[in-house]
Amino acid sequence: MPELPEVETTVRGLRPVLDGRVLTSVETRRGDLRRPFPVDLRQRLTGARVTGLGRRAKYGLIATDRGDTMVFHLGMSGRWRIDPGALEKHDHFVLDTDDGHRLALNDARRFGSIDLVHTDRLDDWPAFKALGPEPLGPDLTVAHLRTAFRGRKMPVKVLLLDQHIVAGVGNIYACEALNVARISPFAEAGSLSGERLKRLVAAIPKVLNAAIDAGGSTLRDYAQPNGDLGYFASQFRVYGREGETCMCGGTVRRDVQAGRSTFWCPRCQR
Repeated sequence: MPELPEVETTVRGLRPVLDGRVLTSVETRRGDLRRPFPVDLRQRLTGARVTGLGRRAKYGLIATDRGDTMVFHLGMSGRWRIDPGALEKHDHFVLDTDDGHRLALNDARRFGSIDLVHTDRLDDWPAFKALGPEPLGPDLTVAHLRTAFRGRKMPVKVLLLDQHIVAGVGNIYACEALNVARISPFAEAGSLSGERLKRLVAAIPKVLNAAIDAGGSTLRDYAQPNGDLGYFASQFRVYGREGETCMCGGTVRRDVQAGRSTFWCPRCQR
């Protein structure tokens, strides 16, 4: 599933061909993805000029001069294709711009989504209103995690996946960040000392930024909009490396937490 670095990489790939352009054609090639497309999507987007692109958690944002922001989620297998030539079976949403570019949202498993939200109401949109701070922004602090974790006996890794606590951290990068911070994924969140919280607050953006610089992690269907693959998977410290040697010399283990695979090293993560 594309996580925050993959969405950020996608937005950066779309920006040069979309920012400032007029959308001359908007086509939905089926009625829905995870849920139906907005009924007035074509009407509100056709002829609009893109005024900016951004990201919130695992959502991409495309703002227009009509006061609307198109919010997209890549689901399990979604990816944007730039100037794809012939459209494919799973190109379910297509945009054309005034300078001749075509962009197609390809989603074979159809777990993604497209929404259209009034830009001045984005913060109150239900999917965003409940989100915690951005892990790459200034609001992810030791004080925030201390408050969010206070009295909690749940394992820290499980709480890191709670989007109410930190927005956008998924399974891969939670495993990686905890290894960088040398914290056991099974440690009770409420028991973490200030020093360990400090290491965790530093590790989360460090791992995410490294993944963004590498173009994301290519797992299953993910690719950047220009078709390039992400290469951060080659830098994984623990994720997917069960039985291999950790950088500390220990052996990477795989366990299951809340139905998700957890990769970690018992030697250096305590």
